[in-house]
Amino acid sequence: MLVKTKAIVLSSLRYQEKSLIVKCFTLSDGLNSYFVPSAYSGKKSNQKIAYFQPLTILEIEANHKNKVTLEHFKEIKLAHAFQTISTDIVKSTIAMFLSEIIHQSIHEEEKNENLFNFLESALLWLDAHDQMANFHLILMLEMTKFLGFYPDTSEMEFKFFDTKEGVFSPIQGTTCLSEHETFLFKKLIDLKFDSGQKVFAGVERQILLKILLDYYTIHLDGFKKPKSLDVLKEVFA
Repeated sequence: MLVKTKAIVLSSLRYQEKSLIVKCFTLSDGLNSYFVPSAYSGKKSNQKIAYFQPLTILEIEANHKNKVTLEHFKEIKLAHAFQTISTDIVKSTIAMFLSEIIHQSIHEEEKNENLFNFLESALLWLDAHDQMANFHLILMLEMTKFLGFYPDTSEMEFKFFDTKEGVFSPIQGTTCLSEHETFLFKKLIDLKFDSGQKVFAGVERQILLKILLDYYTIHLDGFKKPKSLDVLKEVFA
């Protein structure tokens, strides 16, 4: 079936000498894989490759036959030409890290328009703003709203957060964060993308990142920590 849709690039893998296998999160059909022949050949090869950088937002026309085989693009263009994400080392590192997070958080058969629209808006915000030290943390937490395990905030006055149950607790059970970790987690819950960026010290961001990665691991089957995690830590060290 010929489909026109927006798509967010999650990964691209070089295949043989000249081709690419690209995975995208599409607005119309969730996760899809595409074969791009001759991506590294011809005068416009650099332009072609630029389309497939992590979290690039595309407008595509493609034949979606089934989920078993690789699909093919019929037409492709940028939905948004990012001004800074591809050139700013911090932003490009964030994009690389988050592309792995998103890839591992969604499944082949899932169509999730609300998540797609949230990610598109968030990426446009990132491209337009320079203060983004907490961006990856806020996005990971906000994503849990669409993935089904956002923390229950009805009893946030309690001192401990139970990562397994997703609730705040008056006592520290075996699956609870410490009181200090819970304090940081509560501060993160209250943040928005445009909140002040100096809320956390660098070491506190590292603590929160570990909390979020562990939280994802608990609630998503097969979730693995991203390969780009060490690079992200270096950038924010």
